[in-house]
Amino acid sequence: MARVVVLGAGIAGHTAASYLKKKLGKKHEVVVVSPSEYYQWIPSNIWVGVGKMSIDQVRFKLKPLYDRWNIIYKQAKAISIHPEGDRFSSRPYVTIEYTSAENRGKTEKVEYDYLVNATGPKLDFEATEGLGPHKYTHSVCSYDHAAKAWEALQRCIDRMKKGEKLKFLIGVGHGTATCQGAAFEYVLNVADVIRKAGLSKYAEITYITNEYELGDFGVGGIFVKQNGLIIPPKVFGESLLAEYNVNWITRAAVYKVEENQVHYETLDGEFKTVDYDFAMLIPAFAGAGLKAFDKNDNDITSVLFAPSGFMKVDADYSVKEFENWSVDDWPSTYQNPTYPNIFAPGIAFAPPHPISKPMKSPNGTLITPAPPRTGMPSGIMARIVALNIVDQIKHGTTELKHKASMGRMGAACIISAGYGSFTGNGATITVFPLVPDWKKYPDWGRDITYTFGESGLAGHWLKLLLHYMFLYKAKGRPFWWLIPE
Repeated sequence: MARVVVLGAGIAGHTAASYLKKKLGKKHEVVVVSPSEYYQWIPSNIWVGVGKMSIDQVRFKLKPLYDRWNIIYKQAKAISIHPEGDRFSSRPYVTIEYTSAENRGKTEKVEYDYLVNATGPKLDFEATEGLGPHKYTHSVCSYDHAAKAWEALQRCIDRMKKGEKLKFLIGVGHGTATCQGAAFEYVLNVADVIRKAGLSKYAEITYITNEYELGDFGVGGIFVKQNGLIIPPKVFGESLLAEYNVNWITRAAVYKVEENQVHYETLDGEFKTVDYDFAMLIPAFAGAGLKAFDKNDNDITSVLFAPSGFMKVDADYSVKEFENWSVDDWPSTYQNPTYPNIFAPGIAFAPPHPISKPMKSPNGTLITPAPPRTGMPSGIMARIVALNIVDQIKHGTTELKHKASMGRMGAACIISAGYGSFTGNGATITVFPLVPDWKKYPDWGRDITYTFGESGLAGHWLKLLLHYMFLYKAKGRPFWWLIPE
């Protein structure tokens, strides 16, 4: 009997565990370790943050589902990986610390034959002084953060109803932050809520980002085909913000937040400030902070993980100039090269290089988005990791025939731009491939036939459909596996 341990129960971890158990059946064990008792559909946290959905509409408890699936579930956080075992046993294991109320603080060794590191990111609020829900700004990175953002936004709406003029600052809170798409969605939804309340004249809304130009989204910009025309990403992004009367600040690295004031550095090396009454700023992401030790208890964290804390996989991590990178340098199996029974799909893997061109200010500050690896790509990576592990367990093969490189992978994204059955809006964007392939597609870096964007009510309906469809899949409803990632 083989045991597969999955660290994390987000999109990547939950997807991997789902396919592993379905394919392996009762003959093998699947163990999921997650610090939260809930699965959450993160893309819909945007709607929690503007009061259009409740917390319970975007989450569900994991234990009842995992009990039904016969998956061993441990509500705990992973502390360290011991891929060679220790002095007493050569069997690899992870050390975990329970976060559940009944076992809080208790530690345990969990042995494994295969390990899937799907811990996702640490929300690195500490990388920016004063950033985060426990300090001066809000977040929509988790359902509880989003709910607190909505509470604060309601207080602002009440103030505007009394005739007070307020400033809203929404975007990213670090020079290397990712998830610009989430911040972009949130600013459009906040603007929509304020407009529908008839309070636009009392609101000054600004979007702040580390992107060189709007529409970059950490993927080097997306030239989209629309009505037969090729629309540059800058035009696409600016037109949407202008439609919602949102101002924007680009090429900015937020480095300090104080009450009602944000300090940032520009790509030109200038230091500026912007005032706010309400701020939602996405933090930088870092690895989950896992340590690794060999059988003699020597620290080998740098062997498994990049300095960022994300896990090394089958990518080319050699030092190259940005212009010399290729899509072939991106991973396709998410297998650790040193310990081949360890995999890291989704945000947990270390990207070999940025997708957007890295840029620094004259002061040496890196101001460029980190590569996004969320949503649909995370699910696809997790599925192929699960299938490769199943092949190894069932057939004893070492060949990994299932592959999903971001340089060969397409993705679809819907940017919510307002909620409402007949007044909602959504910008639908498809991209192929995610990492531009300038050798194969020298004009645009992508196949323009499959890279397009449209905005309208239909996009909003589609995003709502996807919300319910993916929660249906995540809850393991009948024939869940027929729904694609």
